[in-house]
Amino acid sequence: MPVEMKVKGLMIDPVSDMPIIVLKKPDGDAVLPIWVGMFEANAIAMQLEKVVPPRPQTHDLICSIIDTMHARVQRVVITDLRDSTYFAILYLERDGEIFQIDARPSDAMVLALRTNAPIFVEEAVLDASGEDGGESDEAERLRKWLEGVDPEELGRYEM
Repeated sequence: MPVEMKVKGLMIDPVSDMPIIVLKKPDGDAVLPIWVGMFEANAIAMQLEKVVPPRPQTHDLICSIIDTMHARVQRVVITDLRDSTYFAILYLERDGEIFQIDARPSDAMVLALRTNAPIFVEEAVLDASGEDGGESDEAERLRKWLEGVDPEELGRYEM
């Protein structure tokens, strides 16, 4: 069963120097860090900061296409974790019909943020990521580091 999560922040992993999107369960302690590329992190940062680029970016184009087709982003679900890679499905709704579109989690989350759609994570993904036991060394290291991080360190991205 999917669990709703919110984007808590965007930060740089102090060890790998890679951007991390931090998802957090609103009414709990579950935290899911998802490492993303620099371009994806930039798109998310722009959205979190409400920066409007002078020309449409790729995600703006996708939102325009969705809107022009009289559809809406219903929700995003992070569905799987395989070989350290997360998978997501973007759910679009048009005239009562639901369309499922395979998407990278980073792209799906940008669209969810831009359209105020909820973000969900399958419980199995939380389990596999180590949040509910059996943590990998990397997940354990990051979880412990996140527990001690000052919320101000997450920067302006905190929601």
